[in-house]
Amino acid sequence: MAELALDPLVMAGEGWADYGLIDSGHGRKLERYGVFHFIRPEPQAMWSPRLAEWDADGEFVPGSDEDGGGRWQFFRPVPREGWPLAWHEVGFTAHCTPFRHLGFFPDMAPVWDWMRGQLEGRGDASTLNLFGYTGVGTLALSRCGPVTHVDASKKSVAQARENAGLSEMQDRPIRWLVDDAAKFAAREVRRGKRYDGIILDPPKFGRGPEGEVWRLEESLPGLIADCRALLDGDSRFLFLTVYAVRMSSLALAGLLAEHFADLPGTIEHGDLAVREDGQGADRPGRLLPTAIFARWTSQA
Repeated sequence: MAELALDPLVMAGEGWADYGLIDSGHGRKLERYGVFHFIRPEPQAMWSPRLAEWDADGEFVPGSDEDGGGRWQFFRPVPREGWPLAWHEVGFTAHCTPFRHLGFFPDMAPVWDWMRGQLEGRGDASTLNLFGYTGVGTLALSRCGPVTHVDASKKSVAQARENAGLSEMQDRPIRWLVDDAAKFAAREVRRGKRYDGIILDPPKFGRGPEGEVWRLEESLPGLIADCRALLDGDSRFLFLTVYAVRMSSLALAGLLAEHFADLPGTIEHGDLAVREDGQGADRPGRLLPTAIFARWTSQA
């Protein structure tokens, strides 16, 4: 049976040519996205900034409601249609969305590396990306085999397709589906489908394309049960990330332990984080936690 590791892990992402966490503190963070710099809210940055002043092209000013709202304030011209960035061979378009994001989640970079490591040497691995957003993770996985990408947002799936073209990966075996993730997973179970790996990044609250309501605490257990049914002893992994909830990673791991008890392997949990740009070899940048995760890895 899958062994639950109690000690938490930290999966820390480092900056790369097109992205970096410059500084953080006092509930905000300063990041670079290509040639542009932005300030965004970050409640977990409870310390003081390292830099005396932040020079940014724009800032997202949050609304008074802790569950959302806010607007972008620009200090210099920023292309509203977006601008191209890349992570390794995956190209994508960054743009300032109304939800404070920039069209991708840079803290997922170590997860993309980890998943590809689990499928190392495979060219036929079948993977499922639920809540796939703009497809950077899907494109990263596509070098290992066919990927099924599911998101309820027609706009996000359209952007994912555009990112595939930008990466010259439009001919890879990817199914792009506008669908409710939970309903799709349940249908796949009834069809008797299986996958070598599953990644899911569910929101706290959301609606499907036909108005289906998603509430994380209520809906996640059933979805995990269906994901377990889509995996078997020859599968390699399931990776679950959760943002902006009052929940521990150990709780997520306990949920996986319940449903994966009959499979071999290991269940681990912890924090995703991004490391600030360093100040030299003797002064590495601070780690800014961004999300919690739990993952099952087989012994295959």
